[in-house]
Amino acid sequence: MSSAVAYGSVYFNQRCFREDRAKSSKARKVCVCKSVAFTPQSLQYEKTEVQMPEKSVRIGVLGASGYTGSEIVRLLANHPYFGITVMTADRKAGQSIGSVFPHLATQRLPDMIAVNDADFSNVDAVFCCLPHGTTQEIIKALPKGLKIVDLSADFRLRDIDDYEKWYGQPHRAPELQREAVYGLTEIYRTDIRDARLVANPGCYPTSIQLPLVPLIKANLIRSENIIIDAKSGVSGAGRGAKEANLYTEIAEGIHSYGITGHRHVPEIEQGLAEAANSKVTVSFTPHLMPMSRGMQSSIYVELAPGASVEDLRQHLKVFYENEEFVVLGKEKEVPHTRHVRGSNYCIMNVFPDRITGRAIILSVIDNLVKGASGQALQNLNLMMGIPENTGLTYLPLFP
Repeated sequence: MSSAVAYGSVYFNQRCFREDRAKSSKARKVCVCKSVAFTPQSLQYEKTEVQMPEKSVRIGVLGASGYTGSEIVRLLANHPYFGITVMTADRKAGQSIGSVFPHLATQRLPDMIAVNDADFSNVDAVFCCLPHGTTQEIIKALPKGLKIVDLSADFRLRDIDDYEKWYGQPHRAPELQREAVYGLTEIYRTDIRDARLVANPGCYPTSIQLPLVPLIKANLIRSENIIIDAKSGVSGAGRGAKEANLYTEIAEGIHSYGITGHRHVPEIEQGLAEAANSKVTVSFTPHLMPMSRGMQSSIYVELAPGASVEDLRQHLKVFYENEEFVVLGKEKEVPHTRHVRGSNYCIMNVFPDRITGRAIILSVIDNLVKGASGQALQNLNLMMGIPENTGLTYLPLFP
């Protein structure tokens, strides 16, 4: 935990930070919550003072004109160490971020440029927020020294044959796929910390795996007959103009889609199969809801022989008791999407089903934060050796 790594001229380790340049006039003393234990089961924090230059880690945001890209920009506005030096958006090249997203107009940032015109010589790390199918070749062409968090689906599936089956095209960077680490932070923290390329999870898989992986590993639920009914805000479908996402198509109703064939299915099954150490097949149906952001997964599971609903609750309580962003609700307390809006939290709870031997798990996240950009920032914090909650201590927005 003391090994140092260098990106450009900025040096980090788990205990200290320094910049090997002339002292910046912007250097300041800050008090942060320092992570002192990195295990899949726990994350403990202590108060520590850090002397380091402000905005000293240079960040590139590829695909800044989409929802996840703009959310990265919003989160980084209050990040003490990460500063944006490059933003790309091919269709919005030459425009300012404020002209595309007026709520970000107060940020003094470089204008967006085409990705082919980007100069990465002044970049230490990249958030890649491009659509799937476009990311592999772009990341393959980036300088090898960059740390990368990819928010697309292009590196999530470890088996490139599965990628071709579900995404309809061959994988164009299989050598990078072997290097990529899956970025479900609370489960794969140790691997993420040492990674160069992290595949940020999808929103549905995040909300589903966080409760299920610990329970399957503990043999408290059966890995068969798992039924998942998941609902997302429309922002989960992206910012592109699509007929199915028009107001009159979505408003005042529920829009089911991807029935039996949603592309998050293999990602969910991959994570659950690893936890079970055997093949897992789930029944998964997603729905778009007439709200801009938020996600709820209602998960129906069979208890393992001898296990009770209280056993499930107690195991999740212990597993996540030292985690800042994963919260188990009080007994009988129902989590709602409004409880996590705008935040990096996942709130979950377990309830007895009326059918004997079954349980109902509810898991809620903000699909754009814990389901995308917030988890991406949590991962890059880990990769750069700084406290993983840095820039993420936003409380949920309510009402």
